[in-house]
Amino acid sequence: MLALKERFKMDMDLKSILFIIGLQELGMNQQKFSKDQKLEVMHVAICTLLEPFGHYKYLGRDKDGWPHWELMEKLPALAKDQQEELIKQSILEYWSE
Repeated sequence: MLALKERFKMDMDLKSILFIIGLQELGMNQQKFSKDQKLEVMHVAICTLLEPFGHYKYLGRDKDGWPHWELMEKLPALAKDQQEELIKQSILEYWSE
């Protein structure tokens, strides 16, 4: 996460990083989002990050430009720290592409 901190010149928590990834995937950076839409942006990031692991399959975008995925494989029950580790590993792989 240090590389992201240096890139964006600020401390970033996991939610902030997910939001940035979601914005990048949406391509809607200059738009204001409602609270619910911000959660949807983070969901876009989660689906994007977990797709390479076979958990989601990308279906395409709707008429408003929002991407959609199909759940292919249910995530295993993980403790909070294990969930965070999975997401962090996925983020590192995402930024290394």
